[in-house]
Amino acid sequence: MNESSIAQLLEDLKNPDEQIRDQATQEFWHRWFMQKGMYGWELLQRSQKLLEAGQIAEAEDLLTDLIGDQPDFAEAWNRRAVLYYMQGHYKQSISDCRQVIKLNPIHFGALHGLGLCYAALGDYPTAIQAFRQALEIQPHALINQKLILECTARLS
Repeated sequence: MNESSIAQLLEDLKNPDEQIRDQATQEFWHRWFMQKGMYGWELLQRSQKLLEAGQIAEAEDLLTDLIGDQPDFAEAWNRRAVLYYMQGHYKQSISDCRQVIKLNPIHFGALHGLGLCYAALGDYPTAIQAFRQALEIQPHALINQKLILECTARLS
């Protein structure tokens, strides 16, 4: 991804026009999934199909192998973080989310996931911090605004 197109997409995420924001969001997801070309995309799709079929261990193995083969593939880490989150393995998910953010600091999905994990663990201040970081990138993301309110209420 070249820097000027990323900068433009980041600006588009802040645009008052919902359609422009949605297009930018979709473009980021497309770029992240396609980071390693068709090879990476196909493996991510295969892992998703395994997950949907209830073959959790196989999906995890596939993602772990992909990460081992392509350790800089942020979306492979993110997909495994999602898998861990769905299993209630929040600390493992947090670890993978942190790796995604290290590789791709603007990955609003991983920041959102990080907040979800911390909220599930009852660490509401850290969850709020993650949701706020996601909002810095995607200020119109109502779900993160809502989750900040919910976490704040739980602190009272």
